[in-house]
Amino acid sequence: MSRLGLVTLIVEDYDVAISWFTAALGWVLREDRDEEHKRWVVVGPAGGGTGIVLARAASATQASAIGQQGAGRVWLFLETDDIESDRARMEAAGTVYEEPTRDEPYGQVAVFCDPWGNRWDLLQRK
Repeated sequence: MSRLGLVTLIVEDYDVAISWFTAALGWVLREDRDEEHKRWVVVGPAGGGTGIVLARAASATQASAIGQQGAGRVWLFLETDDIESDRARMEAAGTVYEEPTRDEPYGQVAVFCDPWGNRWDLLQRK
């Protein structure tokens, strides 16, 4: 059986990204290694699951993709057991939501943007 272990998110600065993921999402820094020509930085939920490799843009092409990896669509889905508590923590850390939390047949959802402009769903399933 296979599972998705990591996805990459292109960012401008490793430390700014680490700070946002740990403060706004409450995630942990899983790895931070200097590999001479780059850093290997992984953040993720404290309880495990898929992590995100934070990759600093190394070219103009990569820099132009910052905030556009989903081409303007929601492409990251953050699941929670307590949407209102998590939303409040994230807003206190400066996260901007596009809408109030709404009810859908599958649960409650709210769209937010990370500091780079990527769109996420915060989702509490029924």
